[in-house]
Amino acid sequence: MYSLNYMAADPFLSRFIVYLSLFTFFMLFLVSSDNLVQLFFGWEGVGLCSYLLINFWYTRPQANKAALKAIMVNRVGDCGLLFAIAFLYVEFQTVHLSSVFLKIFKDDFHVGFWGNSFSLLDLFGFLLLIAAAAKSAQLGLHTWLPDAMEGPTPVSALIHAATMVTAGVYLLIRMSPVLECSLIVLTATSVIGGLTALFGASVALVQADLKKIIAYSTCSQLGYMVLSCGTAQFELALFHLSNHAFFKALLFLGAGAVIHGFSGEQDVRRMGGLRNIFPIGFVTMATAAAALSSIPFFAGFYSKDPIIGVTLGQSAVLGGFLWVISTVSAAFTAFYSNSIIEIVFAEEPLGTKRQYTS
Repeated sequence: MYSLNYMAADPFLSRFIVYLSLFTFFMLFLVSSDNLVQLFFGWEGVGLCSYLLINFWYTRPQANKAALKAIMVNRVGDCGLLFAIAFLYVEFQTVHLSSVFLKIFKDDFHVGFWGNSFSLLDLFGFLLLIAAAAKSAQLGLHTWLPDAMEGPTPVSALIHAATMVTAGVYLLIRMSPVLECSLIVLTATSVIGGLTALFGASVALVQADLKKIIAYSTCSQLGYMVLSCGTAQFELALFHLSNHAFFKALLFLGAGAVIHGFSGEQDVRRMGGLRNIFPIGFVTMATAAAALSSIPFFAGFYSKDPIIGVTLGQSAVLGGFLWVISTVSAAFTAFYSNSIIEIVFAEEPLGTKRQYTS
């Protein structure tokens, strides 16, 4: 309903609905897979649909560039997953996940190299981490996600906040038995996730584009999920993934309503005083911002705070480092979440008279 109303004036509405339906098919195909080949097929499909939807308004050069950046960065992750599947098949002679998990604990996968012994599970884990880092916009491979906001806002809410970008986290959760066999991969995963959480939150503090603020916020929250996977708390990662999908989609949909009703303006410095003009948008965005800020009795409080807490269960140095950056990230998140509500809705009007009367 939101998409139909938001895109009602677009002459290519039918193409948009086809792309969304195709994306839904591939996402369901991905999460219902019991083998790595089917998972890879769905993985590629959601990447393709993301490209098509970012580039939906293909006459805009910026949309072309953003779509190309998204698909090229995701190719890095696709190569990591493809090599992981190939190596796993060579080693286990199967791509069925249940068979792979059973064989992991029965055989020895150490190989000699230059007089040293290495575990093949470390290699598999690192390849899976590369795949997840690209798809879930982790530090170093995050550049495509903010630019993906060039697509229509319903796409940003559905694909680039709630579903496709969490496919990398889903992969780590689904392959958790492999990751748990490699301490070095878990450590690398937690460090990358923590740094991404801090980076995304700190960049969101200084953005002026409403959708890009929320995009960097998504990057930060994905970092929390990956951090949770790195501490082997995969159930917390899945819990935060589910909670985040709801409140971040709500935040994007509320922002889209404001942008759509405000003549397409996305710069928060030209808004202000919208509380009485968009009362429903104010309530929905304030609710989502409260959940994002981990205010007690909202969804984020029950999933993000436990992730911060489990970091202290790591070694003294690593646990202290992860706790500090995750706590600082949470403080930054609360600051920019409340700043959005303050600037867009509570302050005096900052836009033109035409924008407020149209």
